[in-house]
Amino acid sequence: MTYDAGHYDVIVIGGGHAGCEAAYAAAHRGAKTLMLTLNLDMLAFMPCNPSIGGPAKGVVVREIDALGGLMGKVIDKTYIQMRMLNTGKGPAVRALRAQADKPLYIQEMKSILENERNLTLRQAMVERLIVEDGVCKGVITETKAAYYADSVVITTGTFMRGRVIIGDLSYESGPNNQRASVKLSEHLEELGFELVRFKTGTPPRVNSHTIDYSKTEIQPGDDNPRHFSYETTEAILDQIPCWLTYTNEFTHKVIDENLNLSAMYSGMIKGTGPRYCPSIEDKVVRFNDKPRHQIFLEPEGRNTEEIYVQGLSTSMPEYVQREMLRTIPGLENSEIMRAGYAIEYDSVVPTQLWPTLELKAIPGLFTAGQINGTSGYEEAAGQGLMAGINAASRAMGRESFILDRSQAYIGVMIDDLVTKGTNEPYRLLTSRAEYRLLLRHDNADIRLTEIGYNIGMISEERYKLFAEKKLLIEKEQERLADVMLKPTEEVQKVIENSGGTALKEAIRALELLKRPEIKYEMIEQLTPAEQELPWDVKEQVEIQIKYQGYIAKSNQQVERMLKMENKIIPENIDYDDISGIATEAKEKFKKVRPLSVGQASRISGVNPSDVSILLVYIEQGRIARVSNE
Repeated sequence: MTYDAGHYDVIVIGGGHAGCEAAYAAAHRGAKTLMLTLNLDMLAFMPCNPSIGGPAKGVVVREIDALGGLMGKVIDKTYIQMRMLNTGKGPAVRALRAQADKPLYIQEMKSILENERNLTLRQAMVERLIVEDGVCKGVITETKAAYYADSVVITTGTFMRGRVIIGDLSYESGPNNQRASVKLSEHLEELGFELVRFKTGTPPRVNSHTIDYSKTEIQPGDDNPRHFSYETTEAILDQIPCWLTYTNEFTHKVIDENLNLSAMYSGMIKGTGPRYCPSIEDKVVRFNDKPRHQIFLEPEGRNTEEIYVQGLSTSMPEYVQREMLRTIPGLENSEIMRAGYAIEYDSVVPTQLWPTLELKAIPGLFTAGQINGTSGYEEAAGQGLMAGINAASRAMGRESFILDRSQAYIGVMIDDLVTKGTNEPYRLLTSRAEYRLLLRHDNADIRLTEIGYNIGMISEERYKLFAEKKLLIEKEQERLADVMLKPTEEVQKVIENSGGTALKEAIRALELLKRPEIKYEMIEQLTPAEQELPWDVKEQVEIQIKYQGYIAKSNQQVERMLKMENKIIPENIDYDDISGIATEAKEKFKKVRPLSVGQASRISGVNPSDVSILLVYIEQGRIARVSNE
């Protein structure tokens, strides 16, 4: 017998990275929101590596911040190390990565959520959904509490029917020995959800006191650390280094001799693992020509001695893990504090979702994070933010919010998931974005802040500062387009020192800056701005001028793409009525139910000829309607 425990606009199930962003976004937009999670002391817990960011992922964190989300703000207050990666390469592949103080990250996130008005936090296990007339109306917990809402967001991560595996040991569990969510998973199957089984894993954690760091290479943070959040003004300077070491032939011998004991190779693991984050035994088997693999020793916080052995993810028995560790330089006497493990879990096939992350079959129900088949904290947080925004929109009668592929990596990820699906844990990569020169780390605010402001996630004060920055960039570009630099001795000397070709005649400062060897600081030396400009304004001026041609080409490609995206497919279209389309394409169209011709063209198994026939059919239908009118 259930009891009525309360009514809300939005209910979020789960308190991981997706759940925290979803709950905050819904509440921040004014929706009365309830978060139900297994353990309130584990909000935004990092069960795997203690880091945020990296290629593509770091850009997502900046995008979350530009849209008013939390991840960037929280990591900026709790990092122990910050590094900008790929600084020797172009801006499209530069990426910020932070080592997190895991316990402090949880505390900071919990503090923000506890103090967010419109948000209620409650510790509970959700077992069932309340579905009436095919619409999700709320949830029921194991204590028989019935909570009602207009929108429900499921963000259960790797907890649904979670099973931890270490060698031949297997037991029902979520990450870090937390309770698994079993009945909710079974209930989703009852409702007709298509679920798949995925797998991920972690390496052992060792005691820092038992590591000989003299045999490793130090990996310090940046002297002048950048930040993920555009609101951060103060840097944490007392950073803690990471350390680099390597596996060797002895490590690989231990793995080869015990391969039959690995749950991955013994047949115990049935789920599909992440391609881009393989276990150490998988790396040794697949890349047997490599004599060694990198191992990063990453501190888990300032007030703990636990060290995360990045690169040694494994499902080997504990005693084999111990043998492996003792073959690695610096870890010969290391003591395991937590053994590495693999974990299997249920995921929702994401092609069952609209681009809003709402279930096609059950209005009012949204899913976000690893339940949708992704891997990584950043991917989860990005989805959570979007699901929370859209769940609030539905509950409050507002317009849905969808980012397209040219606007954000978040848009790329969600479009990939709902259009193509995934047969393995999905990870964002720069190569997945057609317009990655437009989707850079440095310009996330320019791309998305105005959007965040318009949907009520960005404050008036922050938007004003953004508008001032944008104006400064425009004015400085205009100034450089007007300033003529003559081939004076001073100008020629600056060019000579940069390794460039001397001027033969006067040139506009903007044109000189387009040269690859010329930096903005050099132009500033020759023709200072009227006022001292912030460093991020100078950075934008240089990047936008230097890559002007490439950016223009990318924008032309976006315009062509948007023509296809703007060709909307009618909701009542009957694909069986369209002659000439391949049977496989018809089946895919009926399953995915694309919203536009552009989305239809990205469905796996659909050929260009199928898209052309679909386009003609839609155009003929439109012409026919106009004629009838």
